[in-house]
Amino acid sequence: VQMYLNRIAAYDDAGPQLNAFIHLSADALEVAGARDVDRRHGRAHGPLFGIPVLLKDNVNTADMPTTAGSVALEGAIPPGDAFIARKLRESGAIILGKATLTEFANFIAIGMPSGYSSLGGYGLNPYDPRPFPGGDGRPVLTPGGSSSGSGIAVAANLVAVAVGTETSGSILSPGTANNVVGIKPTVGLVSRNGILPITADQDTAGPLARTVTDAAILLGVIAGYDPDDPATAACLE
Repeated sequence: VQMYLNRIAAYDDAGPQLNAFIHLSADALEVAGARDVDRRHGRAHGPLFGIPVLLKDNVNTADMPTTAGSVALEGAIPPGDAFIARKLRESGAIILGKATLTEFANFIAIGMPSGYSSLGGYGLNPYDPRPFPGGDGRPVLTPGGSSSGSGIAVAANLVAVAVGTETSGSILSPGTANNVVGIKPTVGLVSRNGILPITADQDTAGPLARTVTDAAILLGVIAGYDPDDPATAACLE
């Protein structure tokens, strides 16, 4: 966790200022320390034990704001975790923070630039982190959207793995743009409970990772039946 925090300070906050993170967990190092103690005492559990994970900022976390990148939701902390956030914590993962995104998952305006939000600003593709000279801040090379920050952070090795969400292209686009692995699961494999919605026919969360293996492990953790999302009933079969 400290290594990633150092890289975030060097490349996300300073340096090229990639702007993949809209919020950093204040408790990540404390949680990591507790995980280290558990591991030393043989209490390691779960496939993501001690692994830092980044969540797109439309996925609820009870200990951090969930804003969808909007100034209208600045500082808004939901009453509980999304179902997949709970599953990640139960698997031993450390939620390192929340990712910048195209505001409201690109369902607020026609022509919204990929990776831009009123609260988070522009995220920059780590392969060419330059804004257009004399422009409004939008990047020369798109980071893809709307799960842009998740793709940027994984590509720049600011976090081990990340969760994005997709209605139509919002995992696949930043996966392609940032040269990482993105998987859009079949709707109903992953619960949408606690994730800001667009349409129930298409919405789903899914992994972004540097390798197919890492993406598969993350998908295995967040997939599964949730009684509060009827679409996941197929997971019982």
